Amino acid sequence: MATILEYLPLLLEGAWITLIVFVLTLVMSLPLGLPIALGEESKYKVISIICKAYVFVFRGTPLMLQLFFFYFFFPIAFDIRLEALTAAILTFTLNYAAYFAEIYRGGIKSIDKGQYEAAFALGVSKKQTLFDIILPQTMKAILPPVANETITLVKDTALIMAIGCNELMKNTNSIVNRTSDITPFIVAALIYLAMTFVLTIISGRLEKYFSRYDHRGE
Repeated sequence: MATILEYLPLLLEGAWITLIVFVLTLVMSLPLGLPIALGEESKYKVISIICKAYVFVFRGTPLMLQLFFFYFFFPIAFDIRLEALTAAILTFTLNYAAYFAEIYRGGIKSIDKGQYEAAFALGVSKKQTLFDIILPQTMKAILPPVANETITLVKDTALIMAIGCNELMKNTNSIVNRTSDITPFIVAALIYLAMTFVLTIISGRLEKYFSRYDHRGE
């Protein structure tokens, strides 16, 4: 117990870095995914091809490889040196934006085409149709996959230890190497579980909220 209390500040410091990466990635990738999803369905082929290629590359290559690309390749190719934390946030944002884009696209395409036709018949503009009719209805449909990706994001943050970022997993591993005690791994697991538990509660409440909203609209 004394050993854990001694190294708990280092574990919490790592957990704080993990939380920073998680929050900033979520705040930036969620809104970024929407224009990418809309771009994939654009009537302009150039925009559609670019957005589809973006999603294909970031979903089709390992996240670890993408981390190495931005952390090690940028300084060589562009003479731009990114700090480990900055490289991690940039990589995770671009990667998860691709996944959220596909979730948004699937949600939008799940809406019945009759609603587009009805809006057009009523003289509603395409912009109003999208933002006032279609997107609100996609919220309930996309919440479960978004919640799953969000929980995956918490666990994926452990990958950034590979580029030397002092997040929870790297600090935990350092403690275990110094003390030859595996207890810090258990503590780290509990911290990850606490994070995912909170996210599960939040996602459950959001789903319940939008379910009530849909029911009132019937």
